[in-house]
Order: sequence, then structure tokens, then C-alpha cells
Amino acid sequence: MELDAIDLKILRELQADARLTNVELASRVSLSPSPCLARVKALEAAGYIRQRVTLLDPSRLGLHINVFIHVTLENQNRDGLDAFETAVTALPNVMECYLMSGDADYLLRVMVSDMAAYETLITDRLSRIPGIRNIRSSFALKQVMYTTAVPVPGPDDPATGHA
Repeated sequence: MELDAIDLKILRELQADARLTNVELASRVSLSPSPCLARVKALEAAGYIRQRVTLLDPSRLGLHINVFIHVTLENQNRDGLDAFETAVTALPNVMECYLMSGDADYLLRVMVSDMAAYETLITDRLSRIPGIRNIRSSFALKQVMYTTAVPVPGPDDPATGHA
């Protein structure tokens, strides 16, 4: 599917506010509702829109500590990687997990309520996953910037490489 300027506008608008009604979205992208809905359905079918979510405020839910955890495995064979990935995706406090190049094999971002919850996560859950050689943590002192919005190419955003 080749994206045109209207498709890109739709993606930007939905990233900014997924609660927009089709009528509101159509108005913002200068379409009538029926063609706008058809475009949104086509973007969903083509996989550009994976899902729509509600973003919660972690601190209102008591999750005050954001931790980045570097995990090094004993062995980097496919079975070891698969086993770790399966185990870590079952941990509810893990927000993100990346297979990395460099010193550590994985980088996790976890959110916990306090140091006791962090200790429990490390000692009772993470360190019990077979094949881990090393766990190192860095605590975020302040969140300077956070977004879930993916850069959508457009004339107003030179960082995406499109003029």
C-alpha cells in the first residue's frame, strides 16, 4: 500500500488522539466520513495501525520507579534466547524488552512501585530465569521526554527524511 498525504495525516491524527470519532477525523484531514473510514480500515488491514490503546498515568497507579535492566545470558544460542524471551514476556512489570548488540544481550524497561517491589522482581522472578549470567540496573531519576508516537513522514518533520 502506497501512503499519500491524507493517509499520513490520518496516522498523525490518530496517534495524537485515538478517541477521535470518524466524523472528527474526517474533518481534520479534509475528507467526508465515508472515504475517511475506508482509508482507516485500509490502513488497519495493511498493518500500519496495529491497535488502539489508552495510555495510563503510571504514578497514579503507584508505579513510581522506572528501571532499565541490562541482562547478559550465559549462552546466546537460539534456544537460550527463546527461553529468556518467553520467560520475560510473562513478567507483568516489564514494559519493553530489546535484544541488544554490545555488552548486554537484553535491555528491559520495568516499572515498579518501590524498592521492595524491585527487589522482589529481581530476586524472585528475573534471577530465577535459567541462563542469566549478569543483571545490571539503572534507575531513571526523571523522565525528560516520553512519547508513543512513531515519526510519520511529512513536510513538517524533517527528521523522518522526507521534505
